[in-house]
Amino acid sequence: MPFDGLFTHAMIAELRSKIIGGRVTKISQPFPNEIILTIRSQRQNHPLLLSAHPNYARIQITQIPYNNPPVPTNFTMTLRKYLENAKITEISQLDNDRVAYFSFTTRNELGDELPLLLSIEIMGRYSNVLLINQAENKILDTIKHIGPSQNRFRTLLPGATYIQPPKQDLLNPFTDKSKKYLELVQQFPNREILAKQLQKNYQGIATEHALYLADRLHDVGDDLSTNWDQALKQSDCPTPTIVEGNKAFFTFFKYDNDSKVENAESLSVLLDKFYQKKATSDRVQQQGSQLFHVIKVNLQKNRKKLKKLQQTMDSTQKADILRVKGELLTTYLFQVKRGMTEIELPNYYDSEKPVKIAISNQLSPSQNAQKYFKKYQKLKNAVEYVTKQIKITKAEINYLEEIETQLELADPQDLPDIKVELQQEGYLRAQKQNKSGKVRKNKLGQPDTFYSSEGIKISVGKNNLQNDRLTLKMAQKRDIWLHAKNIHGSHVIIHNSQPGEQTLLEAAELAAYYSKARSSGNVPVDYVEVKNIRKPNGAKPGFVIYEGQQTLYVTPDEDEIKKMKKI
Repeated sequence: MPFDGLFTHAMIAELRSKIIGGRVTKISQPFPNEIILTIRSQRQNHPLLLSAHPNYARIQITQIPYNNPPVPTNFTMTLRKYLENAKITEISQLDNDRVAYFSFTTRNELGDELPLLLSIEIMGRYSNVLLINQAENKILDTIKHIGPSQNRFRTLLPGATYIQPPKQDLLNPFTDKSKKYLELVQQFPNREILAKQLQKNYQGIATEHALYLADRLHDVGDDLSTNWDQALKQSDCPTPTIVEGNKAFFTFFKYDNDSKVENAESLSVLLDKFYQKKATSDRVQQQGSQLFHVIKVNLQKNRKKLKKLQQTMDSTQKADILRVKGELLTTYLFQVKRGMTEIELPNYYDSEKPVKIAISNQLSPSQNAQKYFKKYQKLKNAVEYVTKQIKITKAEINYLEEIETQLELADPQDLPDIKVELQQEGYLRAQKQNKSGKVRKNKLGQPDTFYSSEGIKISVGKNNLQNDRLTLKMAQKRDIWLHAKNIHGSHVIIHNSQPGEQTLLEAAELAAYYSKARSSGNVPVDYVEVKNIRKPNGAKPGFVIYEGQQTLYVTPDEDEIKKMKKI
């Protein structure tokens, strides 16, 4: 994904136009490797995201909402100490590298002016965010501490002298006066080879951008120097583009000849579109790895148990045969002689088919008969027990599959609720007590809120605890309840007793979208008044039964879902 030096250059140009001269009004750290500075500039709040994530490191203004952790980190507290109300004066780039510097001016405790640098280094797993006292060239703190044992050349710890990343022996494409690219295009006429040579000679050019520049240099009949300069100038006037294909990527270049492109109004909006799904999914996988593991293990255990129970149930089908053999032995006891190992007797239940019966030569005729009756009674007793266990195990599997679906559809902020539920149900150990002997209760998340095109409020539960509270406590008796039919998914409530047809369809789309059938084309959705919903005694969280429902068929559309969220 080409957040390379060229894209960094373009992003800095965009940020300069929006936040230079602004002041920091809020600082938060929603995730371990990501900081958000809210910059008040031009009468607007701009949430500036600085991400040192190993896979998605970037800088941008983001509109994706985040929840703050209950306890701020040390790095967050350091940033708040020095940067709150600080004024941003400049944004610069280290050559054409993926290193950006945000210059701030503020005042220390004595009232003296204090120049600060906030640096973000976008370098894959080595990405970092550093706060630097520019006057003393000392590091105040970093989001990732790098000690001498990890990097002898460059220590990134509070109090250490700041050293810039090692300079690359490559040309800066924006300041190159030698026009090395003209020499390369003569030597390497092949597009792919030329692209690789551009990367070897110029700093900060990803493969996708190198191929784009190679194409511009291969335009026959044009002034190649003009093509090169015009391509680079697009960083100051970008065309934010997502290029689809085997491997989708984002760019600021204008792709005229590629039909599979999606444009955005700004580079920041582009990154929100590109990263939101993938980054959210990865965060859920990382932060919820324990939950995924617990569900996977318990599903495997219960599916294996169900298989064995069904095998046992199959074996109980032989119970009647054992009873018949015992009765026949009792009836024809006089024909059984001690020492026999098998006997064939007429079957008065089926006169055409005599029955062969194995008998033990160590037992008397009557003991052989009793042996068959005992086996019959044992299997008969097993039927009731096994039937009950199969029902319990199927319900357990259904519940675990429901949780699995919720994890697949979850946002990071939904995970604490699911964890609490698994603790309550005994799949995870309960939260430890604090020093005072009390267990700290996590505040349950709120259902998501949407509005139909008719302006009617619609609520969507994102997990079982939210579903129960939404349906059984928050909803009114005449409100409309919706759920994907016979499919794991969310409870949806229309907060209106007589919604229009359009609202019903839109709420059904929400129920289909927040279900296992999200990617399906025609999803059945049941709807019924809340008064017809009830929860059986002892039922698992999220489980309800209902009657008198009607069914709609809808196709979930993500764009339509987003519109309802924004209204």
